Amino acid sequence: MNTTLNNNNTLLAKSTSFITVILKGLGQIMLQENSITGLLFLIGIFYGSLAMGFAALLATICGTAIAYLLKYDKTEVNQGLYGFSAALVGVAVMLFLKPVLWAWVIVVIGAVLAAMLQHFFIKRKFPAFTFPFVLVTWLILLVCNSFFTDLLATPALAVEHISDSLSDGFKSFGQVIFQSSLLSGLLFFLAVFISSPISALYGLAAAIISAIMAYYFSIPINEINLGLYGFNAVLCAIIFAGTKVKDGVWVLISLVLSLAISLLMLKIGITKLTFPFVLATWITLFLKSRLSFEK
Repeated sequence: MNTTLNNNNTLLAKSTSFITVILKGLGQIMLQENSITGLLFLIGIFYGSLAMGFAALLATICGTAIAYLLKYDKTEVNQGLYGFSAALVGVAVMLFLKPVLWAWVIVVIGAVLAAMLQHFFIKRKFPAFTFPFVLVTWLILLVCNSFFTDLLATPALAVEHISDSLSDGFKSFGQVIFQSSLLSGLLFFLAVFISSPISALYGLAAAIISAIMAYYFSIPINEINLGLYGFNAVLCAIIFAGTKVKDGVWVLISLVLSLAISLLMLKIGITKLTFPFVLATWITLFLKSRLSFEK
């Protein structure tokens, strides 16, 4: 009897631990190792789209499971480091492809590839951030555009409306995980704020500044309103947020770089995803290692 009870308790503990890791993996999308943050992200995704919500959950589970199966470092796995790029791949697949059986197969394969790429960079101590997600998603889009065009979803038309800088800022939080609704954006902002208030506030300010700058570069107002030119700035701000004046300088440098990269990719015709954030952060980290600003 005691043995059965102990086995049940052990199973419950393992299940609870696995759920916590999955939620942390979702939280790591915005660099927050916090299960409550991850839960709020998941709720916000489900609110925007049931298919995206299930895809995010499935992809995070697959990414984390492959990390366990391949015996990656347990500390890293438990931090959720093998879930966030996988989760983004899952949501992206449901955005760009029709929610048919093959799309779900692609979610699983893409999630596993993203986790394995994440491990490749982690082992080399290289700050990849969401780059594995970007690479895998670009590969999926390349293959589908070349050979499986029937899988591609029809882009939804954006509705133009009067700009509001604050709501644009919150929507930028939403667009980090491909959500355009204001409520999802507010949930994501709250999720980050619970984990790191200064990161959330820096992210909101950076998104608003980036949106205003995009407006002066004649970006279509409906795209700005949807937060499409603020979400990379949100991630940049979260990386460099801090209590010192120089932290604000690095945030500003990184968000300007991310917007410039976004505009360049728009001109070239490349789907930007979070690559402007990744490249801008790499450049800013390089500059930061070479320069210093005194308060």
